[in-house]
Amino acid sequence: MTGTTTLDLGPQARIVARLVAAVPDARLADRTPCPAYTVGDLLGHLAGLCVAFRDAARKDLGATTDTAPGPAAPALPARWREELPEVLGELAEAWQDPTAWTGTTRAGGVDLPAAVAGAVAADELVVHGWDLARATGQDYAPDPAAVRASHAFLLAAAAQGDRGGGIFGPVVPVPDDAPLLDRAVGLSGRDPLWTPPAP
Repeated sequence: MTGTTTLDLGPQARIVARLVAAVPDARLADRTPCPAYTVGDLLGHLAGLCVAFRDAARKDLGATTDTAPGPAAPALPARWREELPEVLGELAEAWQDPTAWTGTTRAGGVDLPAAVAGAVAADELVVHGWDLARATGQDYAPDPAAVRASHAFLLAAAAQGDRGGGIFGPVVPVPDDAPLLDRAVGLSGRDPLWTPPAP
């Protein structure tokens, strides 16, 4: 996020919340662009990351910020339709505090500059919003500022050879003149042309 100190995550969080609200129960077992995740797994992952990055913004370090993502699929909360919009709102609100972007914090068991943690939060919302929209056949128009932050973070990570400890797949080549979202998706290890497998 070179040259960027803060970012309002509210618009992107609300976009993801609208996507979540439109997911039918019948689609929870469907595949997503994340090979190991079903739609239900992806929603569980979103719930967990929102709590972790909310607490990272608040510098409320503990179990939610100290635990690295494990190999097991995330559990989908029983009340996910109520809980996910709530924690998405809390995440956005926490990062509206300018002090959230200062100093250092922790997420996924990793200590990192708070501004980088904020960029990671933006990236998670943008890319997993795309995952969810593609998997469930929804239109997706992410917040442009969040897309710019996501792309900048992923581009820097790729340039440094830092693939997040294996959480990203190999970069998928995307034309330089492709939309910025497609380029971010490719940098995250996803094919922008991905569509759900035939039933």
